[in-house]
Amino acid sequence: MGLFRRLFGDGAPDGFTGSLEQDETVIAHAAVTGGGHLVVTSLGLWVPGESPRRIGWHLVSKAKWEGALRLVEAAEASAEGPVVLLEDLPAHRFALDDPQRVMRAISQRVEGSIRHRERVESPGVWILQRKIPGRDGVVWQARGDAGVDLAAVREAVAPFASKLAG
Repeated sequence: MGLFRRLFGDGAPDGFTGSLEQDETVIAHAAVTGGGHLVVTSLGLWVPGESPRRIGWHLVSKAKWEGALRLVEAAEASAEGPVVLLEDLPAHRFALDDPQRVMRAISQRVEGSIRHRERVESPGVWILQRKIPGRDGVVWQARGDAGVDLAAVREAVAPFASKLAG
């Protein structure tokens, strides 16, 4: 652990039980109504639960304020060549007493992870090139809009993936 952390702590809120990586920096945090904290770090968003867990910025599909934070996490479902196909998991809602700083930090980190984006209008697929926090390089991802199944995403991405593969 670095000297700064030993002297001043890691910046996480009191009661946070997650295990931050050595080079992980806390950017913002907010108490969640009902217990726990959302903790924004350089590597991802820590969400509360029995044991807090971190969602890497490259796997945050949506984060929107709707009277509470509505967070949609993506799971890596399969691949089409060099493109990882994502499926959205069910949304989580987190009621926050003071969302301003956390919402701004989340938005900056999610947008900052995106290096390139393009849209396949029919059937409704986003193709993204994203930086994975804490690693060198980028990853190509594709995710369909709500209601677009994985087979349709694969079909829409196939021409793009074959161009990437060379």
